[in-house]
Amino acid sequence: MHELAFVFAGFAVGLIVGLTGVGGGSLMTPVLIFFFGIKPHLAIGTDLLFAAFTKLGGTVSMARQRLVPWRVVAQLCAGSIPAALLALWALRVLGPASAQAQHIMTTTLGFALLLTAAATLYKVVAFSRERQAADQARRAGSDTQATRPRHWSLPVLLGAVIGTLVTFTSVGAGAIGVTVLLLVYPLLPLPRIIGADIAYAVPLTLVAGLGHATLGSVDWPLLAQLLAGSLPGIWLGSRLVTRTPERVIRSALSLLLAWAGFKLILI
Repeated sequence: MHELAFVFAGFAVGLIVGLTGVGGGSLMTPVLIFFFGIKPHLAIGTDLLFAAFTKLGGTVSMARQRLVPWRVVAQLCAGSIPAALLALWALRVLGPASAQAQHIMTTTLGFALLLTAAATLYKVVAFSRERQAADQARRAGSDTQATRPRHWSLPVLLGAVIGTLVTFTSVGAGAIGVTVLLLVYPLLPLPRIIGADIAYAVPLTLVAGLGHATLGSVDWPLLAQLLAGSLPGIWLGSRLVTRTPERVIRSALSLLLAWAGFKLILI
């Protein structure tokens, strides 16, 4: 019975990711902790590899359409990958199943969900379809300058923050990553921002997820069940995206994420 529930949960999260682009980690990890009673370190470790596999397909699709700015991906990875390795070292020292590590994970996850809720709401308010179209038209002629950040250090520093968040919580590479990219690369067209966000998340979540696997923090049968549901869910969501009220869904999601964040902080 639990197996079918995990497949259905994977399908539901995949559907929402396909409809809204909100990161799977910000949805799947709270679902595993609150609804299925999975230990936080197992939920986070399993979800990291779940995210790596699901976003790999998106990266291949974006790369074929030439929507991935690889220079931007490299700049973010220069900060996020070393930070992920340092965070994994800290977890190894603490012991991922220790009470101290569990407290750090749940508290950090709570704050990460609040940040994701704020980033999701920000995108609803500031980036309507009309504004996206206007921004794309304005930016179309300046793509050669688009991959230059406001300052060279910003993608490395903010990438390090996201890398740390993702390793401790599995949250941060989705809505937070897109918001960071919008602020650091103001001339980058929105489709290429999404391409960069999906592409840099693959090596980051893969490194963090495999690191968690070496710590015994990945439930492999659970991962297989989640992927069995999520892949068709993402496929369906990406085809229904033009028929759904995206702003309503994103607004509801931001409230749900904020509730989960406060609940985790108060545990």
